[in-house]
Amino acid sequence: MKTYLKAAAAIAVLTAASAGAAPLKLAPADPQPSGVKPGLSVVYAYPHDVKSLVEASSALKISSEPGQPIEGLDNRDTEEGQNTLTSKRALNVVARITGYVKIDQPGIHNIDFLTNDGLRARVGGQVVGEYDGRQSCDSTILTEVEVPSAGWYPVDILYFQRLGTACLHMRMGPDGKRPKWMKDSAFGH
Repeated sequence: MKTYLKAAAAIAVLTAASAGAAPLKLAPADPQPSGVKPGLSVVYAYPHDVKSLVEASSALKISSEPGQPIEGLDNRDTEEGQNTLTSKRALNVVARITGYVKIDQPGIHNIDFLTNDGLRARVGGQVVGEYDGRQSCDSTILTEVEVPSAGWYPVDILYFQRLGTACLHMRMGPDGKRPKWMKDSAFGH
C-alpha cells in the first residue's frame, strides 16, 4: 500500500508539473565519439555510511577508485550480500558512472530509472532521473525529453547503494508508448 501511495503521489506531481511544460531538450555529444567501447566507465567510493546524494558526492571527492566498466544500465535487483554493480562491496557503495547512450530515433521520448537506492542521472546535459534517499528497487518520475537527432548522448550518473539489495535500470520509449528496458548494447564509453 505504501508503494502504491508513493507511486500515485509521484504521478500526481508529474502530471501537475508537466501540464504545459516543454520536454527537456537533450544535447547530443559534440563531436560524436568514435572508437566507443561497450559499457560505461565507473569510479567507486566506499564510505562508512551513505544516505543522500550530497553524502555520495562528498564520498567521491574524499576517496575514489576506478572500477571495472559496467555492461550498461540493466542491473537487476541483487540478492543480499552480492556486490553492487562491479564494485568490491555490497553495502555503502557510491558510483560515478559515465559514458554515452546511443539513441536511434529522434523525437519526444520518456525516460525513467529503477534504482535502489539514490540516483541523479544526466543524459544529454539534462537531469532525467533523480531520487535522493533510500528505497527498494523502485522507479523515478517519468521525464519527457526531446531527442533532436539520432546518435550518442553523454551519460553522467551519481548513484549510491546503502543497505540490502541493489538495482539500477534505465527505461526509455517514444512518447505515448510504454518505456522499455535499455539494452546494455546501447551504452558505450
